[in-house]
Amino acid sequence: MDDSRHRMGWNARGFTLIEIMVVIVILGILAGLIVPRIMGRPEEAKRTKARMQIESLETAIKLFKLDNGFYPTTEQGLQSLVEQPETGRIPKRYKKGGYLEKGTVPKDPWGNDFVYISPGTRGDYEVISYGADGTAGGEGTDKDINSWEIE
Repeated sequence: MDDSRHRMGWNARGFTLIEIMVVIVILGILAGLIVPRIMGRPEEAKRTKARMQIESLETAIKLFKLDNGFYPTTEQGLQSLVEQPETGRIPKRYKKGGYLEKGTVPKDPWGNDFVYISPGTRGDYEVISYGADGTAGGEGTDKDINSWEIE
């Protein structure tokens, strides 16, 4: 019995302080390399999220048209994707529950409303996020994200 305890004793001791310190140093080095890269890209991540939201809104707008034969008007806006419009041309085959999964029109990543125009100047409709500044135009992070520019 003493012999089995002796053999088990070496394997059951766990990690030494030096092993734990080596792991902590390695994690620190990795964090030092990775965190600055991630932290430098929050605006890029927001712009990517806005593009994805616009694509999702476009899908819902197209489903609305498929069911009803027309796109929502500018006056009806994106709200027509979550509740049946009561102004303008009233859709006769409006999908129960609306066309957006969560039942609400999302805000863009900067907390602003998306702009919806129908008919648009570049197609049947336009969906726009005005970027970080929330106003039309701009450069860099303030640059608008337009549905007609998304591939």
